[in-house]
Amino acid sequence: MSQPYKIFPIGDAAASIELGSYINEEVNAKVLAMRAWLSNHAIDGIKDIIVAYSSLTVYYDPIIMKKKNAISETVFGFIHQCLEMAFHESVLNEETESKTIQIPVCYSNGFGMDIDFVCAQKNISKQELVHLHSSRIYKVYMIGFLPGFSYLGTIDERLVMPRKQKPVMVEAGSVGIAASQTGIYPLNSPGGWQIIGRTPLQMFNPNLEQPVVLNVGDHVKFYEISKEEFENYPVLVN
Repeated sequence: MSQPYKIFPIGDAAASIELGSYINEEVNAKVLAMRAWLSNHAIDGIKDIIVAYSSLTVYYDPIIMKKKNAISETVFGFIHQCLEMAFHESVLNEETESKTIQIPVCYSNGFGMDIDFVCAQKNISKQELVHLHSSRIYKVYMIGFLPGFSYLGTIDERLVMPRKQKPVMVEAGSVGIAASQTGIYPLNSPGGWQIIGRTPLQMFNPNLEQPVVLNVGDHVKFYEISKEEFENYPVLVN
């Protein structure tokens, strides 16, 4: 992959490799391949690897890294070299271990506080909005902002909307859109996305062995449910 990149430190215990500043599936796939390469090589001192749309950040313990690895330069120089190797040696794998998760959404006005506003701005009916939003399969590009908050892309260009100028309180399970992304709020939180519906699924549960429903690389397919179906949706008991 002939993709330009830059590597830079974040303080004295983290470093990032950035392949751009845009949403692109091939670039994101390369980021995931680099994460897999770093994980498979088990470099002593690495504490965490965080994936974003077009970048990867490595958090490390500089003392452990210096002690456990044959480093003849600075720790950042060593991690810089590791990130370069991850870029050049990682291989895009078409058969990734992703899965497609079906997410029920109720698009009624009681759950989608901004659905009428979005329809008016885009000059479309509610039925068309639901069709446009639920007819695509979205990729989970990254997790962030809140535990389990998934950034999904990309939405139909006819639904592209700016963020709100001022955040409002958003309930857990709310499904929103912002720019070319869609996402699900896993917790009650202030938020600036345009809320068009809500899912009865609990997207984050710290008491479970696997606390989040979605992971980077997964795919999501939304489907519409009624208010009655939402209210009678089975709730997981811990």
